[in-house]
Amino acid sequence: MHNHTLQYKIAGDADEFQQIYSLNYQTFVEEIPQHEENDTRKLVDKFDDENTYVIAKAQDEVVGMIAVRSKRPFSLDQKLNDLDGYLPERAIPCEIRLLSVKEAYRSTRVFYQLCDRLVSYCLEMGYTMALISGTVRQLKLYNRIGFIPFADLVGDESARFQPMYLTRESFENSTKAFQRLMIRKSEETITQSFLPGPVPLHSRVEEALKRGSSSHRSSSFIREMEEVRKNLRGMTNANHVQLAVGTGTLSNDMVAAQLKRIPGRGLILANGEFGYRLIDHGNRSNLSYHTIEKDWNEPITVEEIESVLQCDPGIGWLWTVHCETSTGYLYNIGEILSLCQKYSVELCVDACSSLGTVPLDLKEVYLATSVSGKGIGSYPGLAIIFHREEINPSASIPRYLDVGMYAMNKSIPYTHSSNLLGALKEALQVMDYKKSLEISRQVREVLKEGGFHLLGDALYSPGVITIALNREQCSRQFGDACKSKGILLSYESEYLIKRNWVQVALMGSYNERKVLKAMTMLIKEYQRMMDSKVVK
Repeated sequence: MHNHTLQYKIAGDADEFQQIYSLNYQTFVEEIPQHEENDTRKLVDKFDDENTYVIAKAQDEVVGMIAVRSKRPFSLDQKLNDLDGYLPERAIPCEIRLLSVKEAYRSTRVFYQLCDRLVSYCLEMGYTMALISGTVRQLKLYNRIGFIPFADLVGDESARFQPMYLTRESFENSTKAFQRLMIRKSEETITQSFLPGPVPLHSRVEEALKRGSSSHRSSSFIREMEEVRKNLRGMTNANHVQLAVGTGTLSNDMVAAQLKRIPGRGLILANGEFGYRLIDHGNRSNLSYHTIEKDWNEPITVEEIESVLQCDPGIGWLWTVHCETSTGYLYNIGEILSLCQKYSVELCVDACSSLGTVPLDLKEVYLATSVSGKGIGSYPGLAIIFHREEINPSASIPRYLDVGMYAMNKSIPYTHSSNLLGALKEALQVMDYKKSLEISRQVREVLKEGGFHLLGDALYSPGVITIALNREQCSRQFGDACKSKGILLSYESEYLIKRNWVQVALMGSYNERKVLKAMTMLIKEYQRMMDSKVVK
Protein backbone atom coordinates (compact mmCIF):
# COMPACT_ATOMS: atom_id res chain seq x y z
CA MET A 1 0.00 0.00 0.00
CA HIS A 2 1.42 3.41 -0.99
CA ASN A 3 1.08 5.18 2.33
CA HIS A 4 3.13 8.15 1.21
CA THR A 5 0.20 9.28 -0.96
CA LEU A 6 -2.13 9.66 2.00
CA GLN A 7 -3.35 13.06 3.15
CA TYR A 8 -3.59 13.78 6.88
CA LYS A 9 -5.97 16.52 7.95
CA ILE A 10 -8.75 17.69 10.25
CA ALA A 11 -12.12 16.41 8.98
CA GLY A 12 -14.29 19.20 7.65
CA ASP A 13 -16.91 18.25 5.07
CA ALA A 14 -20.08 16.18 5.28
CA ASP A 15 -18.78 13.29 3.19
CA GLU A 16 -15.77 12.87 5.48
CA PHE A 17 -18.02 12.66 8.54
CA GLN A 18 -20.23 10.03 6.93
CA GLN A 19 -17.15 7.94 6.18
CA ILE A 20 -15.98 8.41 9.77
CA TYR A 21 -19.25 6.96 11.06
CA SER A 22 -18.86 3.96 8.72
CA LEU A 23 -15.26 3.36 9.80
CA ASN A 24 -16.33 3.72 13.44
CA TYR A 25 -18.93 0.97 12.89
CA GLN A 26 -16.49 -1.34 11.13
CA THR A 27 -13.99 -1.07 13.98
CA PHE A 28 -16.06 -0.83 17.14
CA VAL A 29 -19.02 -2.99 16.16
CA GLU A 30 -17.72 -5.57 13.72
CA GLU A 31 -14.07 -5.88 14.74
CA ILE A 32 -14.07 -4.91 18.42
CA PRO A 33 -17.56 -5.74 19.76
CA GLN A 34 -18.20 -2.68 21.91
CA HIS A 35 -21.55 -1.66 20.40
CA GLU A 36 -24.66 -3.33 19.01
CA GLU A 37 -25.16 -3.86 15.29
CA ASN A 38 -27.62 -1.67 13.36
CA ASP A 39 -29.11 -1.55 9.86
CA THR A 40 -27.36 1.68 8.85
CA ARG A 41 -23.89 0.15 9.45
CA LYS A 42 -22.86 3.51 10.87
CA LEU A 43 -21.88 4.43 14.40
CA VAL A 44 -22.07 8.05 15.54
CA ASP A 45 -19.99 8.59 18.66
CA LYS A 46 -21.83 9.88 21.73
CA PHE A 47 -19.37 12.79 21.86
CA ASP A 48 -19.56 13.52 18.13
CA ASP A 49 -20.48 17.19 18.64
CA GLU A 50 -17.44 17.67 20.87
CA ASN A 51 -14.98 15.66 18.78
CA THR A 52 -12.33 16.94 16.40
CA TYR A 53 -11.43 14.17 13.96
CA VAL A 54 -7.90 13.76 12.63
CA ILE A 55 -8.18 11.63 9.49
CA ALA A 56 -6.04 9.93 6.86
CA LYS A 57 -7.36 10.00 3.31
CA ALA A 58 -6.44 8.05 0.19
CA GLN A 59 -7.84 10.28 -2.56
CA ASP A 60 -11.42 10.80 -1.33
CA GLU A 61 -11.53 7.72 0.93
CA VAL A 62 -11.15 8.10 4.70
CA VAL A 63 -8.87 5.22 5.71
CA GLY A 64 -7.90 6.20 9.25
CA MET A 65 -8.99 8.43 12.10
CA ILE A 66 -8.50 9.63 15.66
CA ALA A 67 -11.09 11.62 17.62
CA VAL A 68 -9.90 14.38 20.01
CA ARG A 69 -11.94 16.14 22.69
CA SER A 70 -11.08 18.20 25.76
CA LYS A 71 -14.38 18.45 27.65
CA ARG A 72 -14.48 16.58 30.97
CA PRO A 73 -15.51 14.09 32.09
CA PHE A 74 -13.43 11.85 29.83
CA SER A 75 -14.24 8.19 29.21
CA LEU A 76 -11.39 7.30 31.57
CA ASP A 77 -12.99 9.45 34.29
CA GLN A 78 -15.79 6.90 34.33
CA LYS A 79 -13.44 3.91 34.37
CA LEU A 80 -10.83 5.09 36.89
CA ASN A 81 -11.23 6.65 40.30
CA ASP A 82 -9.22 9.88 40.59
CA LEU A 83 -7.87 10.00 37.02
CA ASP A 84 -5.95 13.20 37.75
CA GLY A 85 -4.01 11.36 40.45
CA TYR A 86 -2.29 9.33 37.72
CA LEU A 87 -1.26 12.39 35.70
CA PRO A 88 1.69 14.78 36.11
CA GLU A 89 1.08 18.02 37.99
CA ARG A 90 -0.25 20.93 35.92
CA ALA A 91 -1.14 18.62 33.05
CA ILE A 92 -3.57 19.99 30.46
CA PRO A 93 -5.08 16.82 29.03
CA CYS A 94 -7.30 16.05 26.11
CA GLU A 95 -8.79 12.67 25.30
CA ILE A 96 -8.23 10.74 22.11
CA ARG A 97 -10.58 7.94 21.19
CA LEU A 98 -11.72 5.91 18.23
CA LEU A 99 -8.23 5.29 16.86
CA SER A 100 -8.93 3.25 13.75
CA VAL A 101 -7.22 2.45 10.44
CA LYS A 102 -8.63 0.28 7.68
CA GLU A 103 -6.91 -3.07 7.55
CA ALA A 104 -5.35 -2.54 4.11
CA TYR A 105 -3.63 0.62 5.38
CA ARG A 106 -2.39 -0.59 8.73
CA SER A 107 1.28 0.09 9.20
CA THR A 108 3.42 1.79 11.75
CA ARG A 109 3.91 4.73 9.40
CA VAL A 110 0.18 5.46 9.08
CA PHE A 111 -0.25 5.40 12.86
CA TYR A 112 2.77 7.67 13.22
CA GLN A 113 1.43 10.17 10.69
CA LEU A 114 -1.98 10.27 12.38
CA CYS A 115 -0.27 10.84 15.71
CA ASP A 116 1.97 13.47 14.16
CA ARG A 117 -1.06 15.44 13.01
CA LEU A 118 -2.67 14.82 16.40
CA VAL A 119 0.35 16.17 18.32
CA SER A 120 0.42 19.24 16.05
CA TYR A 121 -3.22 19.88 16.85
CA CYS A 122 -2.61 19.43 20.58
CA LEU A 123 0.28 21.90 20.47
CA GLU A 124 -1.91 24.44 18.67
CA MET A 125 -4.68 24.06 21.25
CA GLY A 126 -2.36 24.22 24.27
CA TYR A 127 -2.83 20.63 25.51
CA THR A 128 0.17 18.97 27.15
CA MET A 129 -0.93 15.33 26.89
CA ALA A 130 -3.44 13.11 25.13
CA LEU A 131 -5.15 10.27 27.03
CA ILE A 132 -6.30 7.04 25.40
CA SER A 133 -7.72 3.63 26.25
CA GLY A 134 -5.45 1.52 24.07
CA THR A 135 -6.71 -1.88 22.96
CA VAL A 136 -4.48 -4.67 24.28
CA ARG A 137 -4.31 -6.00 20.72
CA GLN A 138 -2.08 -3.08 19.71
CA LEU A 139 -0.04 -2.38 22.86
CA LYS A 140 3.25 -3.02 21.06
CA LEU A 141 2.37 -0.47 18.41
CA TYR A 142 1.25 2.10 20.98
CA ASN A 143 4.53 1.68 22.84
CA ARG A 144 6.54 2.15 19.66
CA ILE A 145 4.71 5.39 18.92
CA GLY A 146 5.43 6.74 22.43
CA PHE A 147 2.28 6.07 24.48
CA ILE A 148 3.01 5.57 28.18
CA PRO A 149 0.78 3.11 30.11
CA PHE A 150 -0.62 3.88 33.55
CA ALA A 151 -3.15 2.27 35.91
CA ASP A 152 -4.65 -1.21 35.46
CA LEU A 153 -6.53 -2.56 32.48
CA VAL A 154 -10.14 -1.43 32.05
CA GLY A 155 -13.11 -2.89 30.14
CA ASP A 156 -14.61 -6.37 30.13
CA GLU A 157 -13.11 -9.66 28.97
CA SER A 158 -14.25 -9.19 25.36
CA ALA A 159 -12.63 -5.77 25.02
CA ARG A 160 -9.73 -4.97 27.37
CA PHE A 161 -7.98 -1.59 27.27
CA GLN A 162 -4.85 -0.09 28.77
CA PRO A 163 -5.06 3.54 29.98
CA MET A 164 -2.17 5.41 28.32
CA TYR A 165 -1.06 8.93 27.59
CA LEU A 166 1.03 10.58 24.87
CA THR A 167 3.05 13.77 25.30
CA ARG A 168 5.09 15.71 22.83
CA GLU A 169 8.25 14.52 24.59
CA SER A 170 7.30 10.85 24.56
CA PHE A 171 6.35 11.05 20.89
CA GLU A 172 9.58 12.87 20.00
CA ASN A 173 11.65 10.27 21.81
CA SER A 174 9.95 7.33 20.08
CA THR A 175 12.29 7.53 17.05
CA LYS A 176 15.02 9.91 15.92
CA ALA A 177 13.25 10.59 12.65
CA PHE A 178 10.07 11.73 14.34
CA GLN A 179 12.04 13.64 16.93
CA ARG A 180 13.46 15.80 14.13
CA LEU A 181 9.97 16.22 12.70
CA MET A 182 8.45 17.38 15.98
CA ILE A 183 11.31 19.75 16.77
CA ARG A 184 10.64 21.36 13.40
CA LYS A 185 6.93 21.61 14.14
CA SER A 186 7.33 22.90 17.69
CA GLU A 187 9.49 25.75 16.41
CA GLU A 188 6.51 26.67 14.23
CA THR A 189 8.65 27.53 11.22
CA ILE A 190 6.84 28.91 8.18
CA THR A 191 8.07 28.08 4.69
CA GLN A 192 6.89 31.38 3.21
CA SER A 193 4.24 34.03 3.80
CA PHE A 194 2.58 35.51 0.72
CA LEU A 195 0.11 37.71 2.56
CA PRO A 196 -0.47 41.40 1.68
CA GLY A 197 0.13 42.14 5.33
CA PRO A 198 1.87 41.59 7.59
CA VAL A 199 4.64 41.16 5.04
CA PRO A 200 8.01 39.38 5.36
CA LEU A 201 10.60 41.72 6.84
CA HIS A 202 14.28 42.28 6.21
CA SER A 203 16.43 41.46 9.25
CA ARG A 204 17.54 45.09 9.51
CA VAL A 205 13.90 46.17 9.80
CA GLU A 206 13.28 43.61 12.55
CA GLU A 207 16.34 44.76 14.48
CA ALA A 208 15.32 48.41 14.18
CA LEU A 209 11.98 47.74 15.86
CA LYS A 210 13.73 46.11 18.83
CA ARG A 211 15.83 49.14 19.66
CA GLY A 212 15.02 51.14 22.75
CA SER A 213 12.15 53.61 22.49
CA SER A 214 12.67 57.35 22.57
CA SER A 215 10.37 60.28 23.17
CA HIS A 216 8.65 61.75 20.12
CA ARG A 217 9.74 65.14 21.46
CA SER A 218 13.44 64.24 21.60
CA SER A 219 15.88 65.83 19.17
CA SER A 220 16.94 62.38 17.89
CA PHE A 221 13.34 61.47 17.02
CA ILE A 222 12.76 64.82 15.29
CA ARG A 223 15.91 64.30 13.19
CA GLU A 224 14.89 60.75 12.29
CA MET A 225 11.38 61.86 11.32
CA GLU A 226 12.78 64.51 9.01
CA GLU A 227 15.14 61.97 7.43
CA VAL A 228 12.30 59.53 6.77
CA ARG A 229 10.11 62.25 5.29
CA LYS A 230 13.00 63.36 3.08
CA ASN A 231 13.51 59.79 1.85
CA LEU A 232 9.79 59.40 1.11
CA ARG A 233 9.76 62.65 -0.84
CA GLY A 234 12.84 61.56 -2.73
CA MET A 235 11.47 58.18 -3.79
CA THR A 236 8.15 59.68 -4.98
CA ASN A 237 9.17 63.17 -6.14
CA ALA A 238 6.43 64.48 -3.83
CA ASN A 239 6.52 68.05 -2.50
CA HIS A 240 5.23 67.24 1.00
CA VAL A 241 4.60 64.16 3.13
CA GLN A 242 3.18 63.56 6.62
CA LEU A 243 3.21 60.48 8.86
CA ALA A 244 0.50 59.58 11.35
CA VAL A 245 0.14 56.63 13.71
CA GLY A 246 -2.53 54.55 11.99
CA THR A 247 -3.49 52.51 8.94
CA GLY A 248 -4.37 53.10 5.30
CA THR A 249 -7.97 53.58 6.37
CA LEU A 250 -6.92 56.51 8.53
CA SER A 251 -4.91 58.10 5.72
CA ASN A 252 -7.92 57.87 3.38
CA ASP A 253 -10.17 59.41 6.03
CA MET A 254 -7.67 62.27 6.16
CA VAL A 255 -7.94 62.69 2.38
CA ALA A 256 -11.75 62.66 2.57
CA ALA A 257 -11.59 65.43 5.18
CA GLN A 258 -9.47 67.54 2.82
CA LEU A 259 -11.77 66.90 -0.16
CA LYS A 260 -14.65 68.55 1.67
CA ARG A 261 -12.71 71.80 1.31
CA ILE A 262 -12.61 71.62 -2.51
CA PRO A 263 -15.55 73.33 -4.26
CA GLY A 264 -17.66 71.21 -6.59
CA ARG A 265 -18.26 67.53 -6.95
CA GLY A 266 -15.88 64.61 -7.25
CA LEU A 267 -15.45 61.41 -9.25
CA ILE A 268 -14.50 58.08 -7.66
CA LEU A 269 -13.37 55.05 -9.68
CA ALA A 270 -14.14 51.52 -8.49
CA ASN A 271 -13.59 48.08 -10.04
CA GLY A 272 -12.68 46.11 -6.90
CA GLU A 273 -12.93 45.97 -3.12
CA PHE A 274 -10.73 48.95 -2.37
CA GLY A 275 -12.23 51.23 -5.00
CA TYR A 276 -15.60 50.56 -3.42
CA ARG A 277 -14.09 51.34 -0.03
CA LEU A 278 -13.20 54.81 -1.35
CA ILE A 279 -16.88 55.23 -2.18
CA ASP A 280 -17.66 54.29 1.42
CA HIS A 281 -15.16 56.91 2.62
CA GLY A 282 -16.99 59.43 0.46
CA ASN A 283 -20.37 58.46 1.87
CA ARG A 284 -19.23 58.62 5.47
CA SER A 285 -17.74 62.07 4.89
CA ASN A 286 -20.87 63.34 3.08
CA LEU A 287 -18.91 64.15 -0.07
CA SER A 288 -20.73 64.99 -3.29
CA TYR A 289 -19.46 62.88 -6.17
CA HIS A 290 -20.13 60.77 -9.25
CA THR A 291 -18.77 57.26 -9.67
CA ILE A 292 -17.59 55.01 -12.44
CA GLU A 293 -18.29 51.54 -11.13
CA LYS A 294 -17.33 48.35 -12.94
CA ASP A 295 -17.41 44.66 -12.16
CA TRP A 296 -14.33 43.45 -10.36
CA ASN A 297 -11.26 43.42 -12.58
CA GLU A 298 -13.07 45.08 -15.52
CA PRO A 299 -10.89 47.94 -16.83
CA ILE A 300 -11.95 51.57 -16.50
CA THR A 301 -10.65 53.36 -19.58
CA VAL A 302 -9.37 56.90 -19.92
CA GLU A 303 -12.10 57.47 -22.51
CA GLU A 304 -14.78 56.57 -19.97
CA ILE A 305 -13.26 58.93 -17.41
CA GLU A 306 -13.02 61.75 -19.93
CA SER A 307 -16.64 61.26 -20.94
CA VAL A 308 -17.77 61.92 -17.36
CA LEU A 309 -15.46 64.94 -16.97
CA GLN A 310 -16.80 66.42 -20.20
CA CYS A 311 -20.42 65.97 -19.11
CA ASP A 312 -19.92 67.66 -15.73
CA PRO A 313 -17.53 70.63 -15.65
CA GLY A 314 -18.37 71.00 -11.94
CA ILE A 315 -16.17 68.02 -11.05
CA GLY A 316 -13.23 69.33 -9.02
CA TRP A 317 -11.49 66.16 -7.89
CA LEU A 318 -10.97 62.52 -8.87
CA TRP A 319 -10.15 59.76 -6.35
CA THR A 320 -8.89 56.32 -7.26
CA VAL A 321 -6.77 53.49 -5.98
CA HIS A 322 -3.51 52.90 -7.85
CA CYS A 323 -3.22 49.16 -7.22
CA GLU A 324 -6.59 47.45 -6.67
CA THR A 325 -5.32 44.95 -4.09
CA SER A 326 -8.33 42.67 -4.46
CA THR A 327 -7.32 41.80 -8.04
CA GLY A 328 -3.87 43.23 -8.75
CA TYR A 329 -5.31 45.65 -11.34
CA LEU A 330 -2.97 48.63 -11.76
CA TYR A 331 -4.44 51.93 -12.92
CA ASN A 332 -2.33 54.04 -15.29
CA ILE A 333 -1.87 57.03 -12.99
CA GLY A 334 0.17 58.92 -15.59
CA GLU A 335 -2.67 58.88 -18.11
CA ILE A 336 -5.29 59.73 -15.49
CA LEU A 337 -3.14 62.63 -14.21
CA SER A 338 -2.79 64.07 -17.73
CA LEU A 339 -6.57 63.89 -18.14
CA CYS A 340 -7.14 65.60 -14.78
CA GLN A 341 -4.76 68.39 -15.70
CA LYS A 342 -6.61 68.86 -19.00
CA TYR A 343 -9.90 69.41 -17.16
CA SER A 344 -8.46 71.22 -14.08
CA VAL A 345 -9.37 68.36 -11.77
CA GLU A 346 -7.35 67.49 -8.66
CA LEU A 347 -6.15 63.87 -8.57
CA CYS A 348 -6.10 61.89 -5.32
CA VAL A 349 -4.54 58.41 -5.21
CA ASP A 350 -4.74 55.53 -2.75
CA ALA A 351 -1.26 54.05 -3.16
CA CYS A 352 -1.35 51.77 -0.11
CA SER A 353 -0.40 48.66 -2.09
CA SER A 354 1.77 50.30 -4.74
CA LEU A 355 4.24 52.46 -2.82
CA GLY A 356 7.38 50.35 -2.57
CA THR A 357 6.08 47.85 -5.13
CA VAL A 358 6.25 49.99 -8.27
CA PRO A 359 7.94 53.36 -8.86
CA LEU A 360 5.68 56.36 -8.17
CA ASP A 361 5.87 59.99 -9.27
CA LEU A 362 3.57 62.03 -7.03
CA LYS A 363 4.88 65.51 -7.78
CA GLU A 364 1.68 66.67 -9.51
CA VAL A 365 -0.75 64.49 -7.54
CA TYR A 366 -2.89 66.58 -5.19
CA LEU A 367 -3.13 63.98 -2.39
CA ALA A 368 -1.89 60.40 -2.10
CA THR A 369 -1.94 57.85 0.71
CA SER A 370 0.05 54.82 1.70
CA VAL A 371 1.16 52.74 4.69
CA SER A 372 4.33 51.42 6.25
CA GLY A 373 3.40 47.76 6.25
CA LYS A 374 2.87 46.66 2.64
CA GLY A 375 5.11 47.37 -0.35
CA ILE A 376 7.63 49.35 1.67
CA GLY A 377 8.26 46.22 3.72
CA SER A 378 8.01 47.49 7.29
CA TYR A 379 5.67 46.89 10.21
CA PRO A 380 2.07 48.10 9.94
CA GLY A 381 1.14 51.10 12.06
CA LEU A 382 2.16 54.27 10.18
CA ALA A 383 -0.17 56.06 7.77
CA ILE A 384 1.49 58.16 5.06
CA ILE A 385 -0.11 61.18 3.37
CA PHE A 386 1.55 62.96 0.43
CA HIS A 387 0.35 66.40 -0.70
CA ARG A 388 1.32 68.71 -3.52
CA GLU A 389 0.45 72.04 -1.90
CA GLU A 390 1.14 73.35 1.57
CA ILE A 391 -1.85 72.63 3.81
CA ASN A 392 -2.85 74.75 6.80
CA PRO A 393 -4.81 73.47 9.80
CA SER A 394 -8.59 73.70 9.62
CA ALA A 395 -10.83 74.01 12.66
CA SER A 396 -13.61 72.25 10.70
CA ILE A 397 -11.62 68.98 10.57
CA PRO A 398 -11.19 66.65 13.59
CA ARG A 399 -7.70 67.16 14.99
CA TYR A 400 -6.44 63.66 14.27
CA LEU A 401 -7.63 63.85 10.63
CA ASP A 402 -6.26 67.32 9.94
CA VAL A 403 -3.30 67.04 7.55
CA GLY A 404 -2.58 70.72 8.24
CA MET A 405 -1.92 69.95 11.92
CA TYR A 406 0.71 67.40 10.89
CA ALA A 407 2.26 69.77 8.34
CA MET A 408 2.47 72.61 10.87
CA ASN A 409 4.21 70.32 13.38
CA LYS A 410 6.52 68.50 10.94
CA SER A 411 4.47 65.29 11.29
CA ILE A 412 4.71 65.23 15.09
CA PRO A 413 1.60 66.96 16.45
CA TYR A 414 0.78 64.03 18.72
CA THR A 415 2.39 60.91 20.19
CA HIS A 416 4.44 58.90 17.72
CA SER A 417 6.31 55.57 17.83
CA SER A 418 10.08 55.75 17.58
CA ASN A 419 10.23 52.00 17.02
CA LEU A 420 7.89 52.07 14.02
CA LEU A 421 9.69 55.10 12.62
CA GLY A 422 13.08 53.41 12.98
CA ALA A 423 11.82 50.27 11.25
CA LEU A 424 10.37 52.34 8.40
CA LYS A 425 13.67 54.15 7.99
CA GLU A 426 15.52 50.84 7.55
CA ALA A 427 12.88 49.47 5.17
CA LEU A 428 13.29 52.47 2.87
CA GLN A 429 17.02 51.78 2.71
CA VAL A 430 16.78 48.08 1.80
CA MET A 431 13.99 48.32 -0.81
CA ASP A 432 14.89 46.86 -4.22
CA TYR A 433 12.36 47.50 -7.02
CA LYS A 434 14.39 45.62 -9.63
CA LYS A 435 14.74 42.47 -7.54
CA SER A 436 11.06 42.46 -6.58
CA LEU A 437 9.96 42.89 -10.18
CA GLU A 438 12.14 40.00 -11.35
CA ILE A 439 10.84 37.67 -8.63
CA SER A 440 7.26 38.58 -9.54
CA ARG A 441 7.92 37.97 -13.24
CA GLN A 442 9.29 34.50 -12.50
CA VAL A 443 6.40 33.65 -10.19
CA ARG A 444 3.83 34.61 -12.84
CA GLU A 445 5.66 32.49 -15.39
CA VAL A 446 5.96 29.47 -13.10
CA LEU A 447 2.32 29.61 -12.00
CA LYS A 448 1.07 29.84 -15.58
CA GLU A 449 3.21 26.86 -16.58
CA GLY A 450 1.78 25.03 -13.57
CA GLY A 451 -1.73 25.31 -14.97
CA PHE A 452 -3.10 28.26 -12.99
CA HIS A 453 -5.41 30.89 -14.46
CA LEU A 454 -4.10 34.30 -13.37
CA LEU A 455 -5.92 37.61 -13.50
CA GLY A 456 -4.32 40.17 -15.78
CA ASP A 457 -0.86 40.25 -17.28
CA ALA A 458 2.52 41.88 -16.81
CA LEU A 459 0.79 45.30 -16.62
CA TYR A 460 -0.82 44.26 -13.32
CA SER A 461 0.89 44.92 -10.01
CA PRO A 462 3.97 42.77 -9.41
CA GLY A 463 3.00 42.77 -5.75
CA VAL A 464 -0.38 41.03 -6.09
CA ILE A 465 -0.90 37.91 -8.23
CA THR A 466 -4.49 36.65 -8.19
CA ILE A 467 -5.29 33.01 -9.01
CA ALA A 468 -8.84 32.26 -10.17
CA LEU A 469 -9.66 28.63 -9.39
CA ASN A 470 -12.20 26.58 -11.33
CA ARG A 471 -15.67 25.99 -9.92
CA GLU A 472 -14.77 22.38 -9.17
CA GLN A 473 -12.05 23.59 -6.80
CA CYS A 474 -12.52 25.30 -3.46
CA SER A 475 -10.26 28.28 -2.72
CA ARG A 476 -10.64 27.80 1.04
CA GLN A 477 -9.73 24.12 0.79
CA PHE A 478 -6.75 24.92 -1.43
CA GLY A 479 -5.61 27.73 0.86
CA ASP A 480 -5.95 25.49 3.92
CA ALA A 481 -3.95 22.74 2.23
CA CYS A 482 -1.17 25.17 1.32
CA LYS A 483 -1.18 26.59 4.85
CA SER A 484 -0.70 23.07 6.27
CA LYS A 485 2.48 22.88 4.18
CA GLY A 486 3.75 26.25 5.38
CA ILE A 487 2.66 28.37 2.41
CA LEU A 488 0.51 31.28 3.57
CA LEU A 489 -1.66 32.61 0.76
CA SER A 490 -4.25 35.38 0.91
CA TYR A 491 -7.61 33.61 0.61
CA GLU A 492 -9.59 34.09 3.81
CA SER A 493 -11.04 37.54 3.06
CA GLU A 494 -14.76 37.34 2.34
CA TYR A 495 -14.38 38.98 -1.08
CA LEU A 496 -11.81 36.35 -2.14
CA ILE A 497 -13.85 33.41 -0.84
CA LYS A 498 -16.91 34.71 -2.69
CA ARG A 499 -15.04 34.67 -6.01
CA ASN A 500 -13.05 31.48 -5.40
CA TRP A 501 -9.75 33.35 -5.68
CA VAL A 502 -6.44 33.01 -3.87
CA GLN A 503 -3.60 35.50 -4.02
CA VAL A 504 0.16 35.40 -3.93
CA ALA A 505 1.27 38.77 -2.53
CA LEU A 506 4.89 39.73 -3.08
CA MET A 507 5.29 42.76 -0.84
CA GLY A 508 8.17 42.92 1.58
CA SER A 509 11.51 41.11 1.69
CA TYR A 510 11.82 37.85 -0.27
CA ASN A 511 14.50 35.35 -1.18
CA GLU A 512 14.17 34.34 -4.83
CA ARG A 513 15.18 30.69 -4.31
CA LYS A 514 12.78 30.20 -1.41
CA VAL A 515 9.92 31.87 -3.27
CA LEU A 516 10.32 29.62 -6.32
CA LYS A 517 10.58 26.55 -4.08
CA ALA A 518 7.32 27.54 -2.41
CA MET A 519 5.67 28.00 -5.83
CA THR A 520 6.74 24.46 -6.76
CA MET A 521 5.06 23.15 -3.61
CA LEU A 522 1.96 25.20 -4.39
CA ILE A 523 1.76 23.73 -7.91
CA LYS A 524 2.13 20.19 -6.57
CA GLU A 525 -0.75 20.76 -4.17
CA TYR A 526 -2.84 22.15 -7.01
CA GLN A 527 -2.07 19.14 -9.21
CA ARG A 528 -2.88 16.76 -6.35
CA MET A 529 -6.19 18.54 -5.94
CA MET A 530 -6.89 18.29 -9.68
CA ASP A 531 -5.99 14.59 -9.75
CA SER A 532 -8.35 13.82 -6.88
CA LYS A 533 -11.21 15.50 -8.77
CA VAL A 534 -10.48 13.46 -11.89
CA VAL A 535 -10.45 10.20 -9.92
CA LYS A 536 -13.71 11.10 -8.25
